[in-house]
Amino acid sequence: MKTKLNKTILVADDDVDYLEQIKLQVKEFGFDVITAGSQKEAEKLMCEQRPDLALFDLMMENQDSGFILSYKFKKLYPEVPVIIATAVTAETGLVFNIENSDDKNWIRADKYLEKGLRPDQLHREINKLLKI
Repeated sequence: MKTKLNKTILVADDDVDYLEQIKLQVKEFGFDVITAGSQKEAEKLMCEQRPDLALFDLMMENQDSGFILSYKFKKLYPEVPVIIATAVTAETGLVFNIENSDDKNWIRADKYLEKGLRPDQLHREINKLLKI
């Protein structure tokens, strides 16, 4: 068992299996995890407690749920890192790049990841954003 880090990560995804998988991985990394199975549930949770990092799926109730969540989340907690994880590029061919200023203006995420990441890659990205 890894050392408890006293950091909480909010994970929102409408795919129950993926949500459970990520929850278990993030707990194994030593973080506390709160989960939401929808955009609406995530909006409620983020108003009730302030996590140290948020990981949002892009497409939930809406095709842009992750973008909406990250925008609302950054209004509440501008300093808290947000990761958007999605399979949208594999599914639709659409590509988003938060490295250019046009996309950065409307995609309020600190990191954009394609789903299917290995656990060690996810762990590394979370640690980088949390400066651990």
